Amino acid sequence: MVKVFKLPRMGATMKEGTVAKHLVKEGDKVKEGDALYEVTTDKITNKAVTDVDGIVRKFLVEEGTKVACQTPVVIVADDENEDISAYL
Repeated sequence: MVKVFKLPRMGATMKEGTVAKHLVKEGDKVKEGDALYEVTTDKITNKAVTDVDGIVRKFLVEEGTKVACQTPVVIVADDENEDISAYL
């Protein structure tokens, strides 16, 4: 299974945020509850966590990049051979 994690909306008025720092690397194994990246807004910094076990396949947003809420940020898949081309 492939899961695409999007920049979360962390408040009712939040429209965008910055992917401040990747907390894992492509190829890393992650478990449910692990932090994937930090999101910074004009008010807070928070960690985006995974709700699935898997392997980090691809970061779609570079560190320091500001993007709109719900923009795809990272792809996690069951294994390193799973086809993610449809999500790129």
